[in-house]
Amino acid sequence: MSLETLQSTRVGMSVNAVRKHSSDEEVQTLAKALIKSWKKLLDGSEGKSSEERKKEGSPVRSSSTSKDAGSSEKSSKKSGDSPTTPTAPTAATPPTPQVTSFPPASVTTDSVRNKCRELLVAALQTDDDHKTVGVHCEQLAAHIEEEIFQEFKSTDIKYKTRLRSRISNLKDQKNPELRRNVLCGNISARRIASMTAEEMASAELKQMREALTKESIREHQLSKVGGTETDMFICNKCHGKSCSYTQVQIRSADEPMTTFVVCNSCGNRWKFC
Repeated sequence: MSLETLQSTRVGMSVNAVRKHSSDEEVQTLAKALIKSWKKLLDGSEGKSSEERKKEGSPVRSSSTSKDAGSSEKSSKKSGDSPTTPTAPTAATPPTPQVTSFPPASVTTDSVRNKCRELLVAALQTDDDHKTVGVHCEQLAAHIEEEIFQEFKSTDIKYKTRLRSRISNLKDQKNPELRRNVLCGNISARRIASMTAEEMASAELKQMREALTKESIREHQLSKVGGTETDMFICNKCHGKSCSYTQVQIRSADEPMTTFVVCNSCGNRWKFC
């Protein structure tokens, strides 16, 4: 990592944004350590190049006022020592947010693709998270759309269905974590373009689906183990005789009971009144 790379890419702001919004303590600790190391690199580079900048006439970066800078220069000339390097603002704490940009995506004249990109931008800008993180939503949306288009090679119904699912999930107010992970880069454009509905679902919805699946399995198991086994019935689907039946009084008391039959082989169900 060099000073030129830090200043041109503004990577320090992106790392600092991840540190602020991440709930993982390990991520926060690593981000702080990385920012601290970059600050040392920046301070060291400023100390080495301060004398060269003064000879060339370029102003030295300083957080103090011009009056303080002038007085420090005068005192350094009198003492014969090199001037003290002023404190430079770190890349981790910029005074103003810097928008993160992406490599330019391919430009298209297809009206359908351009409309899909506009809808993706609106979905990414649902809340103010994109301002806090600092990301170029137009370029990010273009990369997501490009990944989907490269998969289907056309704007057919499959392409549109895939786009609709991305847009609806990114706009979901009950699932803000998905949108934040995409904006922060935790989920890449290629990844969000190919994720399934189950993968994009919120944690709450995933738990609900898991509970429903367990309940369905339990009911299925109860239906198979419940009842009395018999070979008196023949399944009209697989023609097997291994069945189980239960009798329930679902009509008036003077009516006969209703018999429910389940085929133990294929799971076919029917009833006798």
